[in-house]
Amino acid sequence: MKLTIVAATGGIGSQLLVQAVAAGHEATAVVRNPKRLPDASVRVVTADLSAADPSQLRSAVDGADAVLSGLGARSGAEAGVASRGTRALVQAMQATGVRRIVVVSAASVGTVPSPGRPNPPRHNPGDGFFMRHLAAPLAKAAFRRHYVDLALMEDVLRDSDLDWTISRPPRLLNGRVTRKYRTAYEQNVRAGMFISRADVAHHMLDALDHPETIHRTIGIAY
Repeated sequence: MKLTIVAATGGIGSQLLVQAVAAGHEATAVVRNPKRLPDASVRVVTADLSAADPSQLRSAVDGADAVLSGLGARSGAEAGVASRGTRALVQAMQATGVRRIVVVSAASVGTVPSPGRPNPPRHNPGDGFFMRHLAAPLAKAAFRRHYVDLALMEDVLRDSDLDWTISRPPRLLNGRVTRKYRTAYEQNVRAGMFISRADVAHHMLDALDHPETIHRTIGIAY
């Protein structure tokens, strides 16, 4: 497949790129700084997704079978990049007729209010007692701006006519691909606390072969 990988130098984006190339896909990497790319052989489109111009991204997505995005803020100061960048991506995809997109969000976002979901559940139905009453509240307090940004990003996708899939992992770790993760549709994985970035990337790529993941939010964890 021809794949466009957004934020291809980030923790999940770089894993998406490595695994896509290893699987024989033709990849285009959308990055802010091409010098940070681990693979110099792929096609590169330079773009700052924090202030992205949809017309600038058209060449990156034109002709792609799918877009995969690891876009997300690395600090509180960068909060907003996921929603703004995804909105520009959606507009570029609509302009070029590309429909399939898989993005990474976060496990706690399902309980974060947004204009599109003003009254989300107080607790994620997949969370146990510890997650509901300790881990999730602490994470939401520490990463409030990040989660609001991701909730807005999810709104952008739901409001679009694209074939989207949202992957929601909990705490991210560095580590190899194990393929031993669990998934849950429309809720978090029960007792799922961690997952490697490599396995999140594997799941996102795997979703492309499964049309039942379209228009679904999927929890993923060990």
